[in-house]
Amino acid sequence: MRWGLISDIHSNAPALQAVLEDLGQVDVERVLCAGDVVGYYPFPNETVDMMARARVISIQGNHDRAVLNIDPSMMNPYAADAVLWTASVLSDSSRRFLRSMPPNTTVRSDRRAMSIYHGSPSDPIEYVYEEDATGGLLRMARCSVLVLGHTHIPYAKWFPEGLIVNPGSVGQPRDGDPRASYSIIDTDEGTVVNHRVEYDMEAVERRFERTNLHRWLLERLRMGV
Repeated sequence: MRWGLISDIHSNAPALQAVLEDLGQVDVERVLCAGDVVGYYPFPNETVDMMARARVISIQGNHDRAVLNIDPSMMNPYAADAVLWTASVLSDSSRRFLRSMPPNTTVRSDRRAMSIYHGSPSDPIEYVYEEDATGGLLRMARCSVLVLGHTHIPYAKWFPEGLIVNPGSVGQPRDGDPRASYSIIDTDEGTVVNHRVEYDMEAVERRFERTNLHRWLLERLRMGV
């Protein structure tokens, strides 16, 4: 069974559209998202609408919770301002969608348990980079495939206990490659392939200029950091 894996869209609807179109060219069971649907960029409602239409199975990330609670207290000033702006423009239907997302979830694939967390199984805001990933996280989550987000950097790492995979970020990559990132996992074949997709960054810039979001967020997007 093949699944599309995405994470950290951060209200970047043009990037999500490009990823979903790319995923549409392959046969995947469903698309799974490891959180942070909103935050940072200027298309929160359009992003949520796309997620709902595509029937993406998503969990909440820290930015999603911060927007719902209007509480950016644990964030840097740029992220905090984006949380407040997003909360001010979020539609009621988008808010309901975000509230409906659980903090984590588990799906079954070929008799394997595949669990999705934003940070780590023990801490929703812990950054688990590739060098930090261990088999102990799989035991903690009681699964053989663990999907994580939050770092915005893709990797796949195998252990005797199973696989930990981070698909990187759709909306704000931080590995030096500004293209949108997603992964496809094939649980039959035991493979994970990361994909990068060009998208209309100028559309983000045009909408961005009509907001009071900080320009550093645009610079970060262009650089992929």
